[in-house]
Amino acid sequence: GDYELTVTAIAQVSSHYLRLSFEAGGLLADRSLHPTMWVRMWFSDGDKLHQRGYTLVNPDPANDTLDIEFALHDGVASRWAQQAEPGDTIEVTVLGSNFALPEPRPAGYIIVGDTASLPAINSLLAAIGDAPARVFLEAAHDDDKQLPVARPADVTWVDRKNAGESLVQAVQSAAFDAADHFGWVACDNRTTRAVAKVFREDYKINRKSVKAQAYWVA
Repeated sequence: GDYELTVTAIAQVSSHYLRLSFEAGGLLADRSLHPTMWVRMWFSDGDKLHQRGYTLVNPDPANDTLDIEFALHDGVASRWAQQAEPGDTIEVTVLGSNFALPEPRPAGYIIVGDTASLPAINSLLAAIGDAPARVFLEAAHDDDKQLPVARPADVTWVDRKNAGESLVQAVQSAAFDAADHFGWVACDNRTTRAVAKVFREDYKINRKSVKAQAYWVA
């Protein structure tokens, strides 16, 4: 990887959500930050290495620190996070992350995600300030709905059912003519594609005003 992060603290946000704090190893000094910025983290699994993308949370260039939040499930990244202790290190690569707020400023935002993309959504909400936003979040567990969201009053939580179909239906049922809005979606691969289609067909958002990126594979 390009950089080595060192664990400094661990916080159990909920039974299914973990926040690790890191010394950033110079990463923040070398790079300009942008909303929803993410890095590829490299996890060992026997003699194999697996990379997973994670959003930078609370990046602090002055102190060279950042947090990473893990939505826990059965996987190599979750296992590493749950077993991590202060002093542990992990290599990261900065590659592929690019996003800038749309110009000219849209009339509002339609934002769709889940606990895996919640850190990116919080980053986006912080960046857009007081711009109008409708946020739809999928909850895989009841305590997901207690996770900290930057603008909770703008959030509609939807229980995960039928492999994401309930979330797609909730977004579709709230559709309005949003041709002057920006659509942002990051869920599992199938749900992300379905929501992006709803943005275009039901919300009338131009394809160029949609940012759709699958954060995991269903």
